Amino acid sequence: MTEPKIAGIQFTDHNPAKPLLVLGPGIGTAVEPLWGKAAQLLANDYEILGYDLPGHGRSEASTEQWELDDLANIAARLASEAIDGTDRKAYFAGVSLSGAVAQRIAANHGDVFERVAMVCSSPKFGTPEAWQERAEYVSTAGTPAMVERSAKTWFAGGFIDAHPTEATALLHSLQNADRHSYAHASIALSHFDMTDQLAEIQTPLLALVGEVDPVSPPEHAENVAATVQHGQMAVLENVAHQAPTEDPEGTAQILHAFFSGQLVQQPSDEQTTTEVYDAGMAVRRQVLSDGHVDRANANTDDFTRDFQEMITRYAWGTIWTRPGLDRRMRSAVTLTAMVAGKYWEELAMHVKAARRNGLSVDEIKEILLQTAIYCSVPAANVAFSVAKQALAEYDTEEA
Repeated sequence: MTEPKIAGIQFTDHNPAKPLLVLGPGIGTAVEPLWGKAAQLLANDYEILGYDLPGHGRSEASTEQWELDDLANIAARLASEAIDGTDRKAYFAGVSLSGAVAQRIAANHGDVFERVAMVCSSPKFGTPEAWQERAEYVSTAGTPAMVERSAKTWFAGGFIDAHPTEATALLHSLQNADRHSYAHASIALSHFDMTDQLAEIQTPLLALVGEVDPVSPPEHAENVAATVQHGQMAVLENVAHQAPTEDPEGTAQILHAFFSGQLVQQPSDEQTTTEVYDAGMAVRRQVLSDGHVDRANANTDDFTRDFQEMITRYAWGTIWTRPGLDRRMRSAVTLTAMVAGKYWEELAMHVKAARRNGLSVDEIKEILLQTAIYCSVPAANVAFSVAKQALAEYDTEEA
């Protein structure tokens, strides 16, 4: 079996300073109209690559049957080539068929992708017989024959009338897809069943679902999130099967929160309390550095252990993980609070954290100038001295 040829699409300029995000489309759709607006909203925080399925969008038509593992392998190779031996993190988000690819990536390529998100997807789609029948039908009738049916299942009620441009762009990508490649995709889905393998997945996985999705309903996402070892789920209201097009803002916000290590669902039982702690520890390490957290853990004893666990769970797991503010904003607020309280050791730590969260040296300077007015000039005077030393140490540590 020959690996299919797919087109890799650069949504943003190459930027080795940002983590990498790979986006995948569902059967019958092209990645650009599907993910375009959501990708724009994510572009400040990620270098974004996409791909088109064989015979869809910009990709060449497939002449032989291919499998979802082929796409997972290609996505992993695209990410590895983009990362090119650096310590950049890579993430994956795929819709529908590419949500199935996300599950195969989580199972087989956790060494490449730090976190993956399956969007409007399921651990199994229908029956093999139904997909084989669809493959035969489309091979004969062509992809335009699927447009009317897809218009009814892809979008929530009223979306087409309210957003005709976006809906038409996706339906056109279906109409223009190669019939034989669509059939190959259908056969690949007929072979896909992750039901018995979900519990083995260790890669953190988000199941993001539309509230009214008739293809991959919320109970599918709930089952996946509850079964994988590090799973979360989130539901987008009044969204069906094409979340990035139907609700680009909600999709982008939830994906960014998840990829940033934040908890996108509220804890409801003892298991999710553990998830809160794990999410807090992940964010604490990302913001303060592994070295800092390792030193804090090494110095923990019976007297301080409860306090360390408390700040990891509550400060980092329930505040820093909230999606309402990005990390740059949280750093700005924290720096101001440290100056106001004259917590100089904590200020030094959070100056370095602010740099990791994307604040520039000039932006940190502006925040400290602001504190001179609202906290006092003497406090800002000390803050500048502390920050100057912390920035020098940060440059040395990161060199």
